[in-house]
Amino acid sequence: MTQAAIIAPVHKTVTVNVSQARAFEVYTANIDRWWPRSHHLGKTPMTGSSIEPRIGGRWIVTHEDGSETVPGVIKVWDPPRRLVHSWDISAAWTPDATVASEVEINFIAEGPDRTRVELEHRNFERMGPEGGRSMREAVNGDGGWAAILEQFRKEADAA
Repeated sequence: MTQAAIIAPVHKTVTVNVSQARAFEVYTANIDRWWPRSHHLGKTPMTGSSIEPRIGGRWIVTHEDGSETVPGVIKVWDPPRRLVHSWDISAAWTPDATVASEVEINFIAEGPDRTRVELEHRNFERMGPEGGRSMREAVNGDGGWAAILEQFRKEADAA
């Protein structure tokens, strides 16, 4: 029996100056206000992004041509503490739920108006060794989760 080699998860953390509940709300209900417009899978520019607030809910991205893409599906919905969604994106940056990795976001209250947000992107090995390493490198790089969480931090702190 052959077992796929585990590819290390990506871990990123950001602290925001809002309550735990508000941080969760900004991340989920307000994703359209902070998710980078350049980060989408559509054939035309992105016009919006939303998360259906429930287990099984979709993260939906809309595009100028009226099409929709679904980068992920909600696996854990535990406001205001935790959110887990699939990352239904292949290493070729196309929608593909058959090689889905997973993103977990934990919202940890550090006070009434301060929350640490810890993100883990894992299960890259589902994309195969080459694809998994390529995706891990991309989301761990300069334009990946650190930059995306910085956009989230700016929106949360402005809330």
